Amino acid sequence: MKSSATVPTAHAARYMVQLCKHFGHKVPATWGGQEGRISFEAGEAALRATPDTLLLVSSAADPEGLTRVERVVASHLKRFAFREPDLAVEWRRGA
Repeated sequence: MKSSATVPTAHAARYMVQLCKHFGHKVPATWGGQEGRISFEAGEAALRATPDTLLLVSSAADPEGLTRVERVVASHLKRFAFREPDLAVEWRRGA
């Protein structure tokens, strides 16, 4: 199962690196250039930064795992982006 979210922000690259570094202390995480990947027990998150958006793609084997990945990535992103109170992460589920 997969879901994606496109988050408008001028700080996409910074947030991508911050998320990967943060989670990298506990789970496998890689980043370079404009892309990153975080491997959780429940699933995986792929991140891609552009100058004005952060694209998030979550994947997991089941709906519960996907929900867990979505929640943990979104909650940490919102915490790191506290200077952007209107930042929203709206996941769209796909196949």
